[in-house]
Amino acid sequence: MENNAPIFSKSDSLKFFRTLNKRVNEYFKENNIKKTGNWKLHLKTVIMFSIFLTPYFLILALDLPLWAHLLMTIVIGIGMAGVGMNVMHDGNHGSYSTKPWLNKIMGGSIYILAGNVYNWQVQHNVLHHTYTNIHGHDEDLEAGRIIRFTKHADWSPVHKFQHYYSVFLYGLLTFNWAITTDFKQMRSYIKRKLSYGEFPSPVKLWSTLVITKVIYFSIWLVIPMLLGIVWWEVLLGFFIMHYTAGLILSIVFQLAHVVEETDHPQPDENNEIENTWAAHQLFTTANFAPKNWLVNWYTGGLNHQIEHHIFPNISHVHYSKIGEIVKQTAAECNLPYYEFKTMRSAVHSHFKHLKEMGQKPQLA
Repeated sequence: MENNAPIFSKSDSLKFFRTLNKRVNEYFKENNIKKTGNWKLHLKTVIMFSIFLTPYFLILALDLPLWAHLLMTIVIGIGMAGVGMNVMHDGNHGSYSTKPWLNKIMGGSIYILAGNVYNWQVQHNVLHHTYTNIHGHDEDLEAGRIIRFTKHADWSPVHKFQHYYSVFLYGLLTFNWAITTDFKQMRSYIKRKLSYGEFPSPVKLWSTLVITKVIYFSIWLVIPMLLGIVWWEVLLGFFIMHYTAGLILSIVFQLAHVVEETDHPQPDENNEIENTWAAHQLFTTANFAPKNWLVNWYTGGLNHQIEHHIFPNISHVHYSKIGEIVKQTAAECNLPYYEFKTMRSAVHSHFKHLKEMGQKPQLA
């Protein structure tokens, strides 16, 4: 936790989280089920890894024409995003299993997805989940200077066109993870002494990063070339794989927080946020397509982002069930519960928000 971190109110809306937490705990107790993953998640893990890795081995084993090779890399990208949203995500939140070692293994799958456990846990678990949509603290709102997600960010004339070009940049998300982002984040987080739990040894962190990157690039670039695939075909496939995964992940992330309805609050002169942490999540988060079984299944419950933000240690396989409890409790406490019935309506709202943020701010 940083010294200049915003402070959440301790008096407003306390009833909401106390009541909600009690009701959710009663749900699991009455139904005699664990809050972690179950057979549905285990089966999905097998399916997602199969989608992710089977095309890779087919590319290595078969002499495929270029069009088939590139089609396979798109499938790998779809599987890559699926593993990230369903397996890695639950693992690094400690919600995949009651067994810590299994959570660690599943969370560690991020190493073959181009990421790093330490960086992801700091950015996602600490910064994003704690300071959701707070400019300057939630790094999910940062996209260099090329995209303006919030009115608190600096405006540039190029932003007038961001609702047109942003979607093309979204596909670069995981490609940047692999090449530059992890190194920049690790340097920053170690300097700021940020961690999810006890602060690890910097030497161990840097060693892990370098070793896992070497293994990563060996798997996805070196081995295919050694087995006879032309270098430019390998690089093109690598880029398409990442672009597919990055586009999927970016859009899912943005629909939960960067839409017209959600707030982007800033601390007051005393560095305090108006609401309690739990109420803050309701004001800054939105669900989308909650009744769409395919979206529910593939996104790992990230379309139930409200439930995930309030209960990050509960596996996504339970979000559909506890969603009604959260919605009812929010209504009783006169708090918002933002929800888009379809994914299409959420996408529309996101790009309308980008267009609005692209307009030159009016001087007061």
